[in-house]
Amino acid sequence: MDNGIFLCSISNVSSGNCSEDCGYCTQSSHHHADIEKYKFKDPDAVLKEARLLKEYGALGFCLVTAGRGLDDKKCDYIAKVAKMIKDDGLDLHIIACCGRADVDSLVYLKKNGVDSYNHNLETSKSFFSNICTTHPWNERFETCENALSAGLGLCSGGIFGLGESWGDRIELLKALQILSPHSTPVNFFIQNPALPIKEKTLTREEALECVVLAREFLPKVRLMIAGGREVVFGKDQKALFECGIDAVVLGNYLTTKGDNPQTDIEMIKSYGLSIASVCH
Repeated sequence: MDNGIFLCSISNVSSGNCSEDCGYCTQSSHHHADIEKYKFKDPDAVLKEARLLKEYGALGFCLVTAGRGLDDKKCDYIAKVAKMIKDDGLDLHIIACCGRADVDSLVYLKKNGVDSYNHNLETSKSFFSNICTTHPWNERFETCENALSAGLGLCSGGIFGLGESWGDRIELLKALQILSPHSTPVNFFIQNPALPIKEKTLTREEALECVVLAREFLPKVRLMIAGGREVVFGKDQKALFECGIDAVVLGNYLTTKGDNPQTDIEMIKSYGLSIASVCH
């Protein structure tokens, strides 16, 4: 079994102008954040990104669209791009992240090369209405169930530091236990002047406690550190891996820049860790 650190990259293929009011998200049209907005990225540009990230050692490649859900146009676009990447022989694990989705649409994506679906629960059911009022938490859980019903792998996690309690964090992790995803992204909320959530960035110590808790509740999941790691931990991220992180989002995020991929890889190797070479 390959026990190296799994590298996954994100491509923001449809950015901004989202009708939802999620208080943590700069892509919401409600918040008027200063971000780049576009409908659909040129498929050739996405393929170029996939090739580059594969050269760095990424095994996962996630196609992300803004908006509440997966309509017909998005579904056809994602299927086309996924098929292009598969036909290119890159041997990447293709993840789609397109919001609410029904089983039939997810089956269609699977037939066209998508391997997994990412839909984060974000926080507990009890706390969710504090951060979003335009759709219910149950809709998120149901989409995750639909992904499993469609035969796709499931990637689902959340964001810590939204103002939730430790009880909310445990409730989120218990919900994820029920779903049993193969991968769980751990994000830390980072302030943006445009966003209504004004919580301070978690301390390094509290962020690590969240990781430890996640690993305790999800012992077999691929625990992936994602948004906020650079801000919270800076250049010294060794403790994350000691606390159970075994996957990393490499490169840029949706609307914010990540560290240079090569810098991250060198950092991981400096801790005596290897990079995963196969997707398991």
